[in-house]
Amino acid sequence: MMWLHVTKQKKSGQKKRVCLLLAAALLFLLAARAPVRAAEQAEEGEAPVELSFLHARSAVLMDADSGRVLFGKEADTARPMASTTKIMTCILALEEGDLQMECSVSENAASSPEVRLGVREGESYRMEDLLYSLMLESHNDSAVVIAENTAGSVERFAELMNRKAEELGCLDTWFVTPNGLDASDETGVHSTTAADLARMLRYCIKESPQRESFLAITGKDSYTFTDLSGQRTFSLRNHNAFLTMMEGALTGKTGFTADAGYCYVGALENGGRTFIVALLACGWPGNKGYKWEDTRKLMQYGIDHYRYETVTLDHALPDLPVGGGAPPSGALQGEARALLTAEPLEKDILLAENETVTARALLPGELSAPVREGQEVGSVLYCVGDFPVAEQKVTAALEVAERSIPWCMDQVCARFFTGDNKINQ
Repeated sequence: MMWLHVTKQKKSGQKKRVCLLLAAALLFLLAARAPVRAAEQAEEGEAPVELSFLHARSAVLMDADSGRVLFGKEADTARPMASTTKIMTCILALEEGDLQMECSVSENAASSPEVRLGVREGESYRMEDLLYSLMLESHNDSAVVIAENTAGSVERFAELMNRKAEELGCLDTWFVTPNGLDASDETGVHSTTAADLARMLRYCIKESPQRESFLAITGKDSYTFTDLSGQRTFSLRNHNAFLTMMEGALTGKTGFTADAGYCYVGALENGGRTFIVALLACGWPGNKGYKWEDTRKLMQYGIDHYRYETVTLDHALPDLPVGGGAPPSGALQGEARALLTAEPLEKDILLAENETVTARALLPGELSAPVREGQEVGSVLYCVGDFPVAEQKVTAALEVAERSIPWCMDQVCARFFTGDNKINQ
């Protein structure tokens, strides 16, 4: 019995030691995981301290004026984007359709899942009213009505969406639906990247001929309308809470699906600067506020760290050899070279405190005669990092004639009559 008691004590002590070791190992792993997670969020330590942790799996802060990505976290990773899709639906409807267009409701549109306006088959609505329904309340049935009446079908409207995305340089984006519900087709999954999503909103508010209408619709607090029969009345409220969170908020669109999680894209104007934030996979149910935390954090970082600076640069240019050109010395074996010129850069550029603008001449190794004065021969590219912020054309400062047979004869004759026989110089 004594032996048994001792054995039990030993086993009990061993169990305690094992538990302590496991607890220590767990604490070690948790402690080690914290900086690893921060490093993952900061993209290998490149993120500033303020942005070292974001809830979103993909995030972008963009300068809306230039399109430069100021900060990115998995910015080029394609993910489902839920109802942020509707910014593309809205801008295409504005560009391709007419605000006063009468839109009829199909059985397909009326059977759309929640969130819904509640349209019924056979009803008719004004396009402008449907766009408010689309962007303020994110109604999925309104998106289908808009798509079908703009392009004839959802499939043809998706073709328009993908064509526009390609035109905007959003090459990692694929649209299947006009409302952003999780979907796929034979080409791919309905998805985009944070960088592409920011590019699309930039187009909507800065470049589209319908940008003013887009901002007017998406910035509206509330809206009331009826169907065209006047029998049904609808009251809408804007669900973009960011519009009242920060001064200067301009526009935005929320989104959520089971695959996408919470998503958001929005824009803010401050002191002559316009910033865009795009977020994908920013939490799931129970974490609805994550997107607002990340948006405020990214916007504030832009406000605090980026200012417009007037940049003046005059990049030195080489002269270029001219193949077959007549040398100005008249020497038959001499080399002809073209003098180059370019206007100096003078431009306001959004920069952080430690950022500089660099210049790089894009020139051929040689020109071909004849070269005209003022002929464009290349350019000077000005960049912040790898992003081009300006480009100036490079031209020939002087004419360089061709070394033709008549020119050679003129040189020989000139030397003959002057007694100069050194024609090889």
